[in-house]
Amino acid sequence: MTELKTRPTKKSVDDFLKKVDHPTKREDSYKILNLLKEVTKEEPIMWGDSIVGFGTYHYKYASGREADWFLVGFSPRKQNLTVYLTSGFEKYDEILNDLGKFRTGKSCLYINKLKDIDMEKLKELVSESVKHLKSE
Repeated sequence: MTELKTRPTKKSVDDFLKKVDHPTKREDSYKILNLLKEVTKEEPIMWGDSIVGFGTYHYKYASGREADWFLVGFSPRKQNLTVYLTSGFEKYDEILNDLGKFRTGKSCLYINKLKDIDMEKLKELVSESVKHLKSE
């Protein structure tokens, strides 16, 4: 079995976020950092070179493969702020309907600017996702 490439590092989250070029994206990144810290009650950790993760959980695939991953994370990518909600989105249609302007992938929430979304709904979404993962 192959090892995950993205793992926790000792790199500084603050140093990483200070290097975000676009001022609005940098400011939004700190807002997301504070929101995720508040919801998870965890300290942020750099996962690889570009993901800020909070907390950990252990998962096991049907194939038997096991790994540890963060409960929730984010990355200020070039095109979007990406919030990683490992639990996915199937259970959260009601929250997503009121969230604002965004796109999703399998477990990624893509946001252009935080002013495009309802921060209370984002907080609720993250909280529900974390609660779901901790109950498994």
